[in-house]
Amino acid sequence: MIQILTTGGTIDKVYFDANSEFSVGDPTVPEMLTESNIHDGYELRELLRKDSLEMTDEDRQVVFQAASESSFDRILITHGTDTMAETASVLSTLEGKTIVLFGAMQPARMRRTDALFNLGFAWSAVSLLPPGVYIAMNGEVFEAGSVRKNLEAKRFERV
Repeated sequence: MIQILTTGGTIDKVYFDANSEFSVGDPTVPEMLTESNIHDGYELRELLRKDSLEMTDEDRQVVFQAASESSFDRILITHGTDTMAETASVLSTLEGKTIVLFGAMQPARMRRTDALFNLGFAWSAVSLLPPGVYIAMNGEVFEAGSVRKNLEAKRFERV
């Protein structure tokens, strides 16, 4: 069984107009899991609905607390990409669990998005990786503490 914790981020964004005003909407993971033909083997828990640039240290502690108190050994966390590496670092002190953070560069509600691929890739990663904290984005897995988002290239890379 896999615990899925949602925190918001681009994956759940809803855009309202051409000026790119947005809000973080309902989690898109349930619909994406159905579309991927995954109907069981997980438990979903919504923690936050925030853009990751608005996440605070207190929010990261909410995520840490939820992961540490979870009875599950395998945990997926949806997260905005801008501060995903920071949250992964906070979680890296947890032992005995396989935790994978993932998100999207384009909202799941858009026609062209990497969200569905990233979910499938993260699902595989959390199922196969040994205990530790990881980021799974765009076909690559990075260990917590050794990754950053390259804003210019719009991708994650090892540091």
